[in-house]
Amino acid sequence: MSFTITRRIVVALSLAALFAPSAYAADITFAIKNGHPNAMRVELYSQDRDYVWPGDGKDFYLDDGETKQIPVSCNEGESICYGAWVDGDEETYWGVGPNNKEKCEDCCYTCEGGETEEIDLVP
Repeated sequence: MSFTITRRIVVALSLAALFAPSAYAADITFAIKNGHPNAMRVELYSQDRDYVWPGDGKDFYLDDGETKQIPVSCNEGESICYGAWVDGDEETYWGVGPNNKEKCEDCCYTCEGGETEEIDLVP
């Protein structure tokens, strides 16, 4: 392959990468209050890709009565739902529950910056 053709291919690929749509990063903070008398665990699940916060088999832990600010970096416009459950009792849950298995109303937020209203998880 000649140098001219190789250079044209490199330029074409560079231009394609420059103009390709990309996911823009954004941040959102979930404000979650544990209004249950027992400790609970929380995970946040993307509805647009296979991604969980905090990930790696971990979750966020909230003592009874504790309010936690959970900042996440996400793709702008991405839908994120919370799943919470009583520590040691996955049958008592809020939102999409453990492992994003349940349906929910009003438990999903769009990643567009800022902070959610306080999400009060009560029995």
